[in-house]
Amino acid sequence: MKRSLILCSLCILLLPAFSWAVNLPTLSFGVEEANTPAEVSTALQVLLVLTILTVAPAILLMTTAFTRIVIVLGFVRQAMGTQNTPPNQVILGLALFLTFFVMAPTLNTMNKQALQPYLEEQISQQQALTEAVDIMRGFMFSQVKESELQLFIDITKEEQPENKDDISSSILIPAFMLSELKRAFQMGFMIYVPFLVIDMLVASVLMSMGMMMLPPIVISLPFKLLLFVLVDGWQLVVGSLMKSFG
Repeated sequence: MKRSLILCSLCILLLPAFSWAVNLPTLSFGVEEANTPAEVSTALQVLLVLTILTVAPAILLMTTAFTRIVIVLGFVRQAMGTQNTPPNQVILGLALFLTFFVMAPTLNTMNKQALQPYLEEQISQQQALTEAVDIMRGFMFSQVKESELQLFIDITKEEQPENKDDISSSILIPAFMLSELKRAFQMGFMIYVPFLVIDMLVASVLMSMGMMMLPPIVISLPFKLLLFVLVDGWQLVVGSLMKSFG
């Protein structure tokens, strides 16, 4: 006990010496006046990059296949009545990987036509950004319907566009989101139907047996899980999702 107290005392006494012997780096932030326009431009570019990183999850939701996939997977879990199984982490992880799978051709095209030429200094930063946005717009145009586009064109009271290039991204993105929500709910309805039939059959059988106090979900859940496993439900759901983007 005495030895441990002596060692602790020595360590406390030697801490100032170690702090003098080792030079620890410091990091400081500050706001200074800009002397040249280039410094102002660099600061604005850094601020823009930080802003884009902040809204990156929203961009992922608005411009990719993530919305449709995660909603359909959520409908599958609710239709089976398994509460939090699979958990949210599994649903979101599967949705992200399926999103990367669907977006792989678009991302590869963006890499070849925008990122790599920019890294090789063949095109400017503005040209690379414009090319990447055009490729992403092409994916969204392949999934959006004309009715959703016309809705937002009528709301903004803009002139009728002659081609796709005349449609601004401020119209295309919400129209794409609306189209994705519509298709996701249509697929969710088709998923709910067979499970709803099982619930109705179980409820009618329980009522005919006079067991009205027993919740039908307790009896129907094993049958719904059995049906989902027998028909290989996850493969059917994922396959239907992938084909819906074709």
